[in-house]
Amino acid sequence: HATVAAFGMTRRKGISASNDEGMLALLRSEAEVCTIVGKTWDFHVRDVLRVSLEENLEMIADSVGFVAASGRRVVYDAEHFFDGFLANQEHALATLRAAAAAGAESIALCDTNGGTMPAEVERLVRVAVEAVGPAVSVQVHCHNDCALAVANSLAAVSAGASVVQGTINGIGERCGNADLVSIAACLALKSGGAYSLLTPQSVPRLTELSRYVDDVANLTPNNGAPFVGRSAFAHKGGMHAHAMALAPESYEHLPPDTVGNTRRVLVSELSGKSNIAALTSTHGVVDSEVTKAVLAEVQRREALGYQYEAADASFALVVSKAMRNFTPHFKRIRYQVEVSGYGSIRHGSNIYARSAVDASHMEYERSEATVKLALPGGGYMHEVAEGNGPVAALDAALRKALEPTYPNLQDLHLTDYKVRVVRLPEGGAAGAEGGGAAPLHTVIAGTASAIRVIIDSRDRATAETFSTVGVGTNIIEASWRALVDAFEYKLSRDDAVWAQLEGHEPEAVEAGDVEARFAADWKTGRSVQRPANARHAAAQSAQPQPPPPPFEAREQQQS
Repeated sequence: HATVAAFGMTRRKGISASNDEGMLALLRSEAEVCTIVGKTWDFHVRDVLRVSLEENLEMIADSVGFVAASGRRVVYDAEHFFDGFLANQEHALATLRAAAAAGAESIALCDTNGGTMPAEVERLVRVAVEAVGPAVSVQVHCHNDCALAVANSLAAVSAGASVVQGTINGIGERCGNADLVSIAACLALKSGGAYSLLTPQSVPRLTELSRYVDDVANLTPNNGAPFVGRSAFAHKGGMHAHAMALAPESYEHLPPDTVGNTRRVLVSELSGKSNIAALTSTHGVVDSEVTKAVLAEVQRREALGYQYEAADASFALVVSKAMRNFTPHFKRIRYQVEVSGYGSIRHGSNIYARSAVDASHMEYERSEATVKLALPGGGYMHEVAEGNGPVAALDAALRKALEPTYPNLQDLHLTDYKVRVVRLPEGGAAGAEGGGAAPLHTVIAGTASAIRVIIDSRDRATAETFSTVGVGTNIIEASWRALVDAFEYKLSRDDAVWAQLEGHEPEAVEAGDVEARFAADWKTGRSVQRPANARHAAAQSAQPQPPPPPFEAREQQQS
């Protein structure tokens, strides 16, 4: 039911509507609906337009009448209506009546500064509805400067407004506009069927719509967005998770699938057995011993600085390893990252240091990463790549080494990167990695701390988005671990899909046999021969890609 509307302002002072270029532009747009914005607040009329109140009414009537006479539908936007009404009630209502009498089909009441409270919005909308009469519909346009755009819009609807202006996800200037996603969900699901909007099939697609708009606008989705955010139906405490298993409505105001969302049980320092059981059940775990092993591993890693609330893919790998059905697709032999910064311009053999303003000035940066990896079947890959920063260089080198064997990694894209220093209780992480290894923390000013990196990724082949976490003593090592988890998660998911296409499930592995399976797989190169999806399967069947020769053999060939 969408209709494109042209948008313009009332005619300029001292000129007729028929001679005003703005008015003529509205007609030339050929839009069926034309929206005309005018001044409602007497302060703006006198100090911005610098005209009398009487001429302001004439400008509104002339502009609306000129466009309506051409056969267009006209919406009049009453800018600053709520502030204008409080300042001069008589003139504010006179502007609405002037627009209605001139042929406006609908009048939008704008809370342009976003400072009106819901009770006041409801009261003034009722006054406006009565002033313009039943033949003219009333709309509302709210800004979110007081975090009340949704509440004000709902108050306006209850007072008689029939149209709500806003944007998907509340995108807009300053603090944003009214979020149409939340408004639609509230009216459709929280009003007892009093309002008719969308279709029954549309409401369950609100989450999809919200994330699509963020994706098109290249914005990071708001995890805390009501109804459609990733955290909207997330449960953290063990007591919550236990109650959710018995009665989901105990901690949810509506079923998440009503708006196309999903329930999430988070892993954190509050995690208890109920949380872990709820999470592992989504991965097909029914063995209580596996659940205990996952809980113990999560708690051990939390002592090192890991956090899995925002790292669903890394948690899935923890579960997979606890179930003894995880086989690495590659192993690290070593990596090296070099970052160089240049503060001057080189011209031939001369360096003009005067181009550097001071010691902090950098003309350009060069980041280079080298990785050496072991692959299935005994092969090695040794590659070097540059990138815009050390993490990008490391990602590029990993891809350069792995994509010849796993071309489906071309579908994996990093979408966001977050880093923070996490402080741990001193001595709390000591020895946590087991086996007498050095603890994964550094001591800074008497406190134990670690670097935590969270990487958000998107799989273009499946449109799935997921997050991985890495912790290390420095940002490069933490980034490496998060990157490796992202690559392994993508490859493991594709392996599972391919196994189903082949008609069999991945082989079960007895406890303690992970290394044996790893060695067997790599000796035969079985993982290489299992493409990730149909698109890459066709490419691999046309051009078989055997495991690369051992690194030493490659060196001899190159020499």
